[in-house]
Amino acid sequence: MSSLTYDLTLAGLSVGSAAALTGIGLIVTYRATGVLNFAHGAIAMVCAYVLRQCVVEWGWPLWLAAAVTLLVLAPGLGVVLERFVFRPLAVLGGDPAQTLVASIGVFVLLVGGAALLWGQGARDDAPELVPDEPWGQLAVVLVLSAGVAAVVRWTRFGRELRAVVDDRQLAVLGGIDADRVAAAGWAFGSFTAGLTGVLLAPYVRLDPYGLSLLVMEVVAVAVAARMRSLPVAVVVALGIGVAQSQLTRLHPSGWGAPLLQTAGTNLFVVALLVAALVLPGVGTRDALPRTATARVATPPGAWIVAAVLFLLPLGFAGRDLHTSIQVPALAVVLLSLVVVTGRGGQISLGQAAYAGLGALFTALLAAGRFPGLPAVPELAALVVAVVLVAPLGLLTGWPAIGRRGLALALATFAVGVGVSRFVFDQPHATSGLSLGRPAGFDGDRAYYVLELLLLALALLAAHALRRGRTGRALAAMRDHEAGAQAAGVRVPSLKLLAFVAGAALAALGGGMLGMGLRAFDPAAYDPVRGLLWFAAVVVLGADSTLGALGAAALLVGLDAGARGGVAAALIGVLAVLVGRFPGGPYEALRTAAERLRPHRAPALTPAGARARGLLRPTPPRAARTAPVPTGATATGATARAAYHRSSRPPAPRGTSTPSAPTSPLLTARRLHAHYGGFTALDGVDLDVSPGRITAVVGPNGAGKSTLFHCLAGTLRPARGEVRLGGREITALPAHARTRLGVARTFQQLAVFPSLTVAENVRVGAEQGRVADPGAVERTLRLLGLDGPVRALPAAGLPTGTLRRVELARALAGAPRVLLLDEPAAGLDTTEVAALARVLKALADDGTALLVVEHDLDLVAGLADIVHVMTAGRIVASGPPGRVLDALGSAAGR
Repeated sequence: MSSLTYDLTLAGLSVGSAAALTGIGLIVTYRATGVLNFAHGAIAMVCAYVLRQCVVEWGWPLWLAAAVTLLVLAPGLGVVLERFVFRPLAVLGGDPAQTLVASIGVFVLLVGGAALLWGQGARDDAPELVPDEPWGQLAVVLVLSAGVAAVVRWTRFGRELRAVVDDRQLAVLGGIDADRVAAAGWAFGSFTAGLTGVLLAPYVRLDPYGLSLLVMEVVAVAVAARMRSLPVAVVVALGIGVAQSQLTRLHPSGWGAPLLQTAGTNLFVVALLVAALVLPGVGTRDALPRTATARVATPPGAWIVAAVLFLLPLGFAGRDLHTSIQVPALAVVLLSLVVVTGRGGQISLGQAAYAGLGALFTALLAAGRFPGLPAVPELAALVVAVVLVAPLGLLTGWPAIGRRGLALALATFAVGVGVSRFVFDQPHATSGLSLGRPAGFDGDRAYYVLELLLLALALLAAHALRRGRTGRALAAMRDHEAGAQAAGVRVPSLKLLAFVAGAALAALGGGMLGMGLRAFDPAAYDPVRGLLWFAAVVVLGADSTLGALGAAALLVGLDAGARGGVAAALIGVLAVLVGRFPGGPYEALRTAAERLRPHRAPALTPAGARARGLLRPTPPRAARTAPVPTGATATGATARAAYHRSSRPPAPRGTSTPSAPTSPLLTARRLHAHYGGFTALDGVDLDVSPGRITAVVGPNGAGKSTLFHCLAGTLRPARGEVRLGGREITALPAHARTRLGVARTFQQLAVFPSLTVAENVRVGAEQGRVADPGAVERTLRLLGLDGPVRALPAAGLPTGTLRRVELARALAGAPRVLLLDEPAAGLDTTEVAALARVLKALADDGTALLVVEHDLDLVAGLADIVHVMTAGRIVASGPPGRVLDALGSAAGR
């Protein structure tokens, strides 16, 4: 081995060891708490600064400063974060959305606090804890990984840790102190973060932003290890470190040389892109806050105040006016997050990349340096830049189709880091770029007027995407993605639309920001800035356009009027507290005011009651005949009356004379489905006929839910076929089957809490492409939802009402086949009887119904035919009286 190769290998092992420490810390924290600690890099940065403060500024001995920093500060910081930030979120239900936002909030808070305390300039005098050779660092890595692996596998604490990760609430019921386990995980993870920071600080730029981002770039090693395997993380980290070091020997030539050199020196970023975009996603739970209540309409007075505040800078001059021109531009960028995150419910940590591309493309087009295009005026350059950047939204939109939660957060973060490293940091692309303003708008005041016009256009575009049919579909996707698919929403296409529209808005705002500053500044669009923007929008109301305007004014105002870092620190504090007010501060204040306001029921005097009786006589209590839903027969008019006669028990259907056989409408043949080595379906055949209620019963694990998912389109069988009216639909997704007439409900309620009852039903009609404008009203009347309840948000309504809302949403699409997954779950006896009568009326109308249900009494009184499943097979079929009696006799033996 040559001397150069040996030296580069040693250097690579040193870098790889630091990356391995990061991977170990992230994995341990994730396994103990289920949280991807986005603040890991910020903790590393803070510990590096504290060690420098103790040694350089205060003159402490290195060993004492290291002991205090690594053995007291770092683990203590982890325990504090667990106790006061993440434990309350776990107690409130462990919403992964809020824990993710809180983690980003801690990152932003620590970065802002460090900038306040130590300034934003880089330091090059960090003390060296370990000599510049890899053996000591490598030994530390191997000892830590072996120790952690041994503890997890062979100790009681390790068993407790695995139990807490699998199911925290169940572990607590089993007597495990989940808080102690989580605190230990956070303490160890923060210790490894601090060790990483003090090891890296002497050899990289020590500043609040650079070191924090550098540590987070190596999250790829933890993702490659699936957030579980410590040996894999160590091997990957060391391998990438050595490979990156060896690639510095290469000196490629040609037009692609700068890009290849950048890839060689940023191999961890390449690995992050591959791990986040190519490897199967980790942490696939929902990762965006679901709105608990319907979004409260912004009072008109608030918009008037906002308009006045945005017009005030027209009276400014000098530096104040020059600073103010950043506010409308940043507001447009933040509006892109309102569309993607607030309304679409998708994590997007890479919007800064699209804003930067908008500014860069505008500058290149105006300067005539964009490949294949001539120089164009600045305003035209801005428009063309928006058109060019919008399709690039697919970089984050395409992964969003198959990823949610943590996996999507990592994918969008990786795109933001990749664009920053491989585009913005390239001198050949950005050097010497200046950006002018459009002709006639060169002055600050004139340009501010132009910005206000563009902001108004952006507000109109955001309003169009948040209202009407598209807005309701986006809200449905955000509130309950599977329920939206069942309603017929084309979720993949809608996700792409949200990300493309978000990229276009971000590019518009980025170009405006660049023209306002008269330059392209890569630092204005770095990934840390993207995290700050995301946190600001979420904490001020993700679905509020007014919140985006306020966030822009707050960020610009604090950066201009206070020390650097104040804005980040404030947003970080609010993000840390996001679990307390998921709807934003305005929603929290409104809720508090409602609770404090005295509520007194108005009472009429006797004279007033007599006057009201004379003016508004009570209508006769005659039953109204409900119009028949689209596609139903005349007998459907009795469904509403049947609902109100629900106090009587349903008559058994299995003992009645069976109706004439009809051709099956939905058929399944030879269905096979597997989960790993487990066979969930083993050659299942099933027919669902119009005008009949087919029930499937069986013990847990029999395969009922898997069969239901195969019929609904949420799971594709390994073998076999599903046909609808003779047409094979095996490969069709759920939303396509809904539009063909296959509707479903869920065992766990699938309603859209941020929409009203009427809007929930309207989503089903719109996405089912029902042309009849009266279908929604008839469906509401059919299920007794046409009163005042129609205007109430679905959130907070009783379970029985929500079951009717879900059924109404399914019926509004005029389905031919209705699939019901445990429709009686959570209902009382009266509500079950009411549901049974409505379902019987629907069957009488000719609808084909399939019911998967555990309530055998309901099945006995409801079904025409019953299938019994066991071990993935149908073992018995027939009328409910005969099949259920035989089933009961077998159970008695």
